[in-house]
Amino acid sequence: MTLAWKEMIDLMGQRFPWYIQQLNLQESQGGADDAALEQLPLMTASVLESHYYTDRNPLAKLNQLNQYRTSGTSSGRRKTIYYSEQDEEAYLRIKLDVFRAILEPYNYRTALADMGTGHAEATAVEVFRRLGMEVGSLSFQLPIEQHIEQLEQVKPEVLYTMPSIMDRILLAAEDPAALGIRHVILVGEIASPGWMRRVSERLNIGAEQITDTYGSIEIGTIAYFSHRHGRYLFADGIIAEGISAEALGEGVEPLSAEEEQVLVLTSTVRDSFPALRYVTYDVVRDLRPILVDGTLRQSFQGIVKRIGPDLKHGEKISIYDIEDVVYRYLSEAGVRVEVSGNTLRIHVYGPNAADEVLGSIREQVEHRIPEIGLMIKNGILGSIQVIGRSFDDSLSRSSVKNKKIFFT
Repeated sequence: MTLAWKEMIDLMGQRFPWYIQQLNLQESQGGADDAALEQLPLMTASVLESHYYTDRNPLAKLNQLNQYRTSGTSSGRRKTIYYSEQDEEAYLRIKLDVFRAILEPYNYRTALADMGTGHAEATAVEVFRRLGMEVGSLSFQLPIEQHIEQLEQVKPEVLYTMPSIMDRILLAAEDPAALGIRHVILVGEIASPGWMRRVSERLNIGAEQITDTYGSIEIGTIAYFSHRHGRYLFADGIIAEGISAEALGEGVEPLSAEEEQVLVLTSTVRDSFPALRYVTYDVVRDLRPILVDGTLRQSFQGIVKRIGPDLKHGEKISIYDIEDVVYRYLSEAGVRVEVSGNTLRIHVYGPNAADEVLGSIREQVEHRIPEIGLMIKNGILGSIQVIGRSFDDSLSRSSVKNKKIFFT
C-alpha cells in the first residue's frame, strides 16, 4: 500500500501535531500551497531534532513500533527512528524488488550478509530467503579472521556488505579471488567508481558484478545503481527532489557545480517517520528522469558528498559526537572531519594536542558508538585517525560552524 503525498499531510498531522505548526509557518511565509509538494516545509536536521528526536515524540509511547538507534544530535541524544509493522513490510517489499532487479539475471543460489548492525543487517537474511537463496550472516562481534574463515568455507556467490567492511576483507584475505564471490551488493558509505573497479579486480569479477545501493535508516532503501543505464534509479515509493544548499537556510556554502543538488526525499510508504520532503544532506549529481522500459523514472549519476552533520563509518557517527569528545580534552580547539576513501580522519587544531591526548580522543571517539568500537576492535573496520595540527582559525572554526565533512 502506498500513500499519495497529499494524504501524507493528513497522516503527518495526526501522527505529529508539530507538523501542522511547521505547515502554518510555511504558509505565513507565502509557501505551502497544498497543490505543490515543493512548497511544503523541509524536514531538516534542526526540525527533526526539535520535534522527532526527542523524548516528547508521541511514537515513543507506542510499544508495537520497532526502534532503531543511530548517531547523536547537537543535544547529545542518540537518534531513535521508529518503524511500524506496515513500515517494516514496505521496507522488505521494496528491498526485495531492488535485489530481484540486481540479481535475477544471474540465477545465484547462495548469499552471505556481512553488514555490521542496523536495519539493513536485520532484514538482509529475510530478503535473500524470499528470493529463494541459501543465506548466512556474519556477526560484527566476530574478529575479521573468522569472517575470512566463513567466507572461505561457504564461498557465497553473493556478498552483501559495506565498503568499509569490504576493504577489511580485501586486506585480510590471502587471495580474495579464491573466496568464490561472484557478485557484491554494497550499502553504507559512498563507493566511488574507481574504488569499485579495484574491488572487482581483486575479486576477479566483472565491474558489473559490483552493485551499489543507497539507503538510510530514516527512509529505507532509496536507490540502486543500474549498470544497464549507468545511473542510480530510485526505488518504488520514493519522490526525489533536488534543491540548492542555500534553500536549506542553514548557512551552508553554495555547491560548486551547477549539476549538483542536495537530495530531498518523500516516501509514500513510511508512516512512522516524517518522510515528507526529508533532507538527506547528500549531494547528488545530475538528478533527472530517464526513460526505463518505456516509463520515466527519476535517477542521478552519483553521490558526490555529504554536507550534513553525520557520516557513515560502519555505523552512523555525527560531528556532534566527535566534537563532544574533543572538547572534553581540549577546551580551545578546532575540528575538521575528513573522509578519504573509507578512512575517517579527525584533524584537531589546537596548541595542546599532545600525542597522548590525541590517542585518548581516538579511543573515546571509536567507542562513542559502541558498535563502531567493537567492529574496530575485531578488525572489521579500520581505526579512526586523529591528527594534531597547528591552530588555523580560519579553517577549523568555519568547519565546526557549518558542521562540514570534507571528502578527499
